[in-house]
Amino acid sequence: MRILIHDYAGYPFPVQLSRHLAQLGHQVLHLYAAYNITPRGLLTRQPGDFPNLNIKGIFIKKPVQKYFFVIRWFQELEYGRHLEKEIELFRPDVVISANTPLDAQAFGVRKSKEMNVKFIFWLQDITGYATYLKLRKIIPGFGHAVGKYYIQLEKSLLKNSDHIVTISNDFMPILGEMGLFEDRISIIQNWAPLDEVKPSQNDNPWAGLHGFNKNFIFLFTGILEIKHNPALLILLANSFRDIKDVTVFVVSESKGAVWLKRQKRERDLHNLYILNYQPLEVMSDILGYGDVIVAIFGTDAGIYSVPYKILTYICSLRPLLLSVPPESLVARIVKENKLGVVVPPGQDERFIEAAHELYENSSLRYRYAQNARRYAEQNFDIKKIAVKFLKIFQD
Repeated sequence: MRILIHDYAGYPFPVQLSRHLAQLGHQVLHLYAAYNITPRGLLTRQPGDFPNLNIKGIFIKKPVQKYFFVIRWFQELEYGRHLEKEIELFRPDVVISANTPLDAQAFGVRKSKEMNVKFIFWLQDITGYATYLKLRKIIPGFGHAVGKYYIQLEKSLLKNSDHIVTISNDFMPILGEMGLFEDRISIIQNWAPLDEVKPSQNDNPWAGLHGFNKNFIFLFTGILEIKHNPALLILLANSFRDIKDVTVFVVSESKGAVWLKRQKRERDLHNLYILNYQPLEVMSDILGYGDVIVAIFGTDAGIYSVPYKILTYICSLRPLLLSVPPESLVARIVKENKLGVVVPPGQDERFIEAAHELYENSSLRYRYAQNARRYAEQNFDIKKIAVKFLKIFQD
C-alpha cells in the first residue's frame, strides 16, 4: 500500500509506526510540522531505515505565532495547503492524520475526498470544544462565535472522514452524540517506542555531565507553560532546600521554564536546575537520571488524552508523581495500574506530601517503577499495534 501518515506534532510513536510499516514492505510517506519546537521523534533517516520510507517536514514561511490567533489562523491555512499538495503528489491509498489544527486538517479531508483516497482521522483529543472554551474566555462575545465554528468544523471533519481512530473508549459517547457510528470508529491507545526509551541507571554518562548523579532527583521534562502551574516546582524545590542531596531537575524551554529561571534567581533556589531540551537519543539516560518523574497539568488538561510524555515516562522504570485532573484518562491509567501517585491540581500541600513520601519510601518507588515498565511492555508492542492499523487501512 501507499500510506501517508501525517503527525503535525512530530511525536515519536507515529514515526515508529511509519518505520514499521515500511519494514513490512509498504510505501510510506511520513509528514510532520517542521517548525514545531517541542520534544520530537526520530524524524531524520536512521541507519537501517528502508528506502520505501520517506520522512518529510512541512515548512511555512515564518515561525508559527502560537499566541497571535489571527496570524496563527492564516499560518494554519498555509500549512493546510502544503498538506494538500503532499497528498496530491504522493497519491496514497490511505491518509491518516493526527494532532492537526482543524483548519489544516480540513485541507487533508477535502483533497482525499477529491482523489477518492481513504482518509482516517486519528483523534487524540476533542479540540473543537477546547478551542471554544479558550476563545470564549479570551475574547468574550466574538470568541464564543468563533469557538462554536470550531466545534462544528471538527464535527464536520469527523463525519467526512472514512474512519476514526481514537485513543480511548471515553470518546465514544461524544462521538455518538455527533451522529458517528461505532462501525466507523476504532480504539487504539497511544504508546511510546520501547526500543527508544529503555531503563537506564542514575549514574549513566549523560548524568555524569551534570554533576548531580549522586543526588536524589525529582525530574520534570517536556513542555511547561504558565497554565501548567510551574509554581508547583518552586514549592517542590523550596520544600527540599534544606536536604542537601535532593535536586529538582527541569528539562524544558517553554514560557514556564523561563519563569522558573527567574524565580530560581529571585529565591536563590540552589537545588533547582533548569536545562534546555535535549536530543531524543539521550532521553533514556535523562529519565534514568530521575528517581521520581514529575508531570504537571492544569485543570483544563484534556480529560480523554494521555500526553505523550507520560507514555515515555512509563517506559523508563521510574515512579510517577502527577498533578493532573483525577477524572482524566492519564490519571486513571496511573492509578489503576499503580504506576505512581496522582494528586488533583490545586492540592499543592498534598502534592508536596506525596513527594516527601516517595523520597522516604524506596520500596514504594520500586513497586511503582516495576509496574510502569511492565505496563509499557504489555501495551507498547509495535508489531501488535501495526496489525490493528493495517486492518483499518485495508478494510
